[in-house]
Amino acid sequence: MSTAIEQDPCKDKESIENTQHFKERAERNRQKALLLKKSKIVSHPYTKRENGDSTNSKLTQSQGQRVIDSGAGFLIEENDDLEEQMLKIVAEPAPIVIDLPHCSECKSEFKDSYLLQTFDLIVCDNCRDSRGKHSLITKTEAKQEYLLKDCDFDKRDPPLKYITRKNPHNVNWGEMKLYLQLQVEQRALEVWGSEEKLLQERELRDVKREGSKIKKFNKKIKQLRMQVRSSLYDKTTKASHTHEFGEDAYNEEDDTYTHTCTTCGYEETYEKM
Repeated sequence: MSTAIEQDPCKDKESIENTQHFKERAERNRQKALLLKKSKIVSHPYTKRENGDSTNSKLTQSQGQRVIDSGAGFLIEENDDLEEQMLKIVAEPAPIVIDLPHCSECKSEFKDSYLLQTFDLIVCDNCRDSRGKHSLITKTEAKQEYLLKDCDFDKRDPPLKYITRKNPHNVNWGEMKLYLQLQVEQRALEVWGSEEKLLQERELRDVKREGSKIKKFNKKIKQLRMQVRSSLYDKTTKASHTHEFGEDAYNEEDDTYTHTCTTCGYEETYEKM
């Protein structure tokens, strides 16, 4: 006796639906994988690379739920909204904008130059005039020529930049500080207000300096005259003769006094203290 096995049409229908569901799920997973690949997400530094591909995502289990390691330091739940989540976290990098300086002389762009690195002067190497406006000057010369003090170089904002060089006259002396003459001139204008005031102060100091030199010269001349006149005086006759001087005569030119002996005619010049 044979028994016929009857097939349940409901079960067949359910099996077909499950197969269709698996196919749709597989297609969704494939689309998700393509989306992850296109998103160019850098893998997490602690994620193990496989086959040299640093952009592969990795499925893991977290608290009983399947999640995807995004490679960016956080996990993404595996659900139907994965595309929307990935679109939110993935963004195109901003373009890199480099603002290059423009030379103050030729107005052209340049990346770097000696004057920019050393003295913060925005001038390219092609426009650098090392023997003219961009020449260097020692601190001593700058103080004498532009009547500046040490505080004008170091304390006044912004402090002037400089380079150091060995002294060419003697290597055992201290190093020289070399400044950019153009910047020293600008600092002198800040201190004195204008070029006219600087010139007036320079002339005034020159006059004082010349007056001091003249006074020193006249003082030496007086000392020389006193020495010559005292050498002409015969000391041997001094003991046997006592001078009797007349009135003192004042000499305005050398600020001295002169009196003459009424007996022997000896003349003596002296200064009153």
